[in-house]
Amino acid sequence: MAGVQTAVQLREQGWPGAVTLLGAEPHPPYDRPPLSKAVLSGKAEGSAFDVDFGALDVGLELGRRVTRLRPDAREVDTERGPVGYDRLVVASGAEPVPLPGSEDVPGLHLLRTLDDAERLRPVLRERRRVVIVGAGWIGAEFATAAREAGCPVTVVEAAPHPLAGALPGGVADRMRGWYAESGAELITGVAVARVHAEAERKVELADGRTLPADAVVVGIGARPATDWLAGSGVDRVADGSVLADERLRTSVPDVYAVGDCASFPSARYGRRLLVHHWDNALNGPRTVAAGIVGEVAQAVAAFPPVAVYDPVPYFWSEQFGRFVQYAGYHSATDEVLWRGDPDGASWAVCWLERGVLNALLAVGRPRDLAQGRRLIERRTALDPKLAADPSVPLKKAVLG
Repeated sequence: MAGVQTAVQLREQGWPGAVTLLGAEPHPPYDRPPLSKAVLSGKAEGSAFDVDFGALDVGLELGRRVTRLRPDAREVDTERGPVGYDRLVVASGAEPVPLPGSEDVPGLHLLRTLDDAERLRPVLRERRRVVIVGAGWIGAEFATAAREAGCPVTVVEAAPHPLAGALPGGVADRMRGWYAESGAELITGVAVARVHAEAERKVELADGRTLPADAVVVGIGARPATDWLAGSGVDRVADGSVLADERLRTSVPDVYAVGDCASFPSARYGRRLLVHHWDNALNGPRTVAAGIVGEVAQAVAAFPPVAVYDPVPYFWSEQFGRFVQYAGYHSATDEVLWRGDPDGASWAVCWLERGVLNALLAVGRPRDLAQGRRLIERRTALDPKLAADPSVPLKKAVLG
């Protein structure tokens, strides 16, 4: 998404020069969210972007993995030789974190690429016994698809509650029952010790239990795919993300970074954000393209300055028959305010900092999300009593 949208935005914003899009996969660029939904379940054969690269005059080079950046030569190395650039946009995304100690075990499944989804289709079609390692967003979405297909499903999460990396326990524990409702078993607070790949595959837990499995799906997170930047001079932070500035420029001149591989400073939240979600990959390219086009047009006095990139993060998930949306960024010190009964079909959670709405989680309440996102953008203070009443629209709970 980030690479394709950068190419599209460059053309829409008037970039006159050549644009080349390098991709490691052999497939035409595709959208990833359908992989854990329609593509995985067999309701769709693919999710290629509806972009006419020829009409945009964008060179598309598939199956060409970039292995190194050499800024002094203004080239990137690939498996088929170097490619020169005037300006470079790093949009290499993220890659799944492997299960520690099981990197060499055959038959473990990941769900990140179109090929991954294709390999997992027979698992659902044949209703195999599935053990999913990780109860994050991907784990929950795959568990949903597997249960809908009739697979016996067990989900193992080392943390004490699902979605541990995204939500506090007091909120995420309200989602625990969704697994049982669907017929999936959720085991939390226990790590996977080993996956046995003998004739009868099984998953051994740290507490000594073993779980039979025809297929093991690992979804314990993702990390920025930036190892190829080692030694290039492009600064990275401890989580592996490219250290981009407020206009998504890197520490190397004429090199930008966007999407899952890049973190950026947020004045809104007073910290650096690394956002591994579709909306970030969609919107960041506008800032990158504006910066590149603006550099060329900077001699034109009327050319507007490039706006800083400081979005309200947003993502969504479909799991266990529920539409889950989140906007913003919350911290442990924020006040938690509930809207509606978390045991019901629809509810929401607001995070307030000195009364100002910082973040919102909405389950089956898309209007709350739409209104809340705008309120977060405006740094709006809410009346806690009104905001806690699910019958009151959030926009009506604004103070003053």
